[in-house]
Amino acid sequence: MTPGWSIGGGDAHFRWIHIDGRESEATAALDEAALDLPPTARVNLVAMETRPRCQSMGEGVLINLRGLRLDPEDEGDALVSIRMWAERGRVVSVCFRQMAGLDELRARMEQGAFSDPGDLIAALALQISHRLDPVVADLGDQVDECELSLSGDTPHLRRHIARARSAAIGYRRFIVPQRQALEAMAQLPQDWLEDEDRIHLREAADRFARMSEELEAVRERSALLHEQITDLRAEKIDRRSLIVAIVALIFLPLTFVTGLFGMNVDGIPYAHHPASFWVVTGFSLFVGLAVGLAFVAARWFRV
Repeated sequence: MTPGWSIGGGDAHFRWIHIDGRESEATAALDEAALDLPPTARVNLVAMETRPRCQSMGEGVLINLRGLRLDPEDEGDALVSIRMWAERGRVVSVCFRQMAGLDELRARMEQGAFSDPGDLIAALALQISHRLDPVVADLGDQVDECELSLSGDTPHLRRHIARARSAAIGYRRFIVPQRQALEAMAQLPQDWLEDEDRIHLREAADRFARMSEELEAVRERSALLHEQITDLRAEKIDRRSLIVAIVALIFLPLTFVTGLFGMNVDGIPYAHHPASFWVVTGFSLFVGLAVGLAFVAARWFRV
């Protein structure tokens, strides 16, 4: 019993055999003589680390694609892999994690919406792009909101930007080779790939190209925002340091005067004069005001 499903296409012209790689019988199912898979295809279908690619092998095609995971809380990459071996009359696919939209594609397959492997793969590529496009657009919106909040006091702005940039890098890692894989498949000479299938594959590739450009823009804008935030923080620190320095310079001569007249030694002039306190106080105020006016003239207060 194959751990997954096996359904026929329109008028039973081809079958889609999907294997759940999480089941222990997955590898054994691929080795069954009934599937009659090329050895290279079997090895690639169960490979643990994959990236989107397309490779022609005789009359068949090995293609790996990445789509959004079904469970957002699932660990690992946000884009999960589906490995497919396609040939005339059959598609064999393997997933080790649940991909969003496969059940919908399965329902369309059962309704006879696809007549050949090219229809199925093109529909899968378009479906992945439809589901992924709003996610990429949302990353751009997040960066837009961060740009609008840049002048305000937003303590968590750096964290939001870092998350958006990290997500953009993670998505772009697979979207760029996915576009290349679909473009390569659209150019294959397989006779079971119809002209309409090639058009749909190129359309999906164009969508992934646009998403990769958007993700690159998100990454660059996030890096620029991070630099701007760093510059703003440095500028704030410089302004506050300058204010502290100005205050310290104003009180430095006053500290000397009060320290000089505060010495507990004999011989201080006018130590017992009744107006000595007010004279020293007035002198200190005069010195402080004079130093402050000097800083104003030098425009030090324009921070």
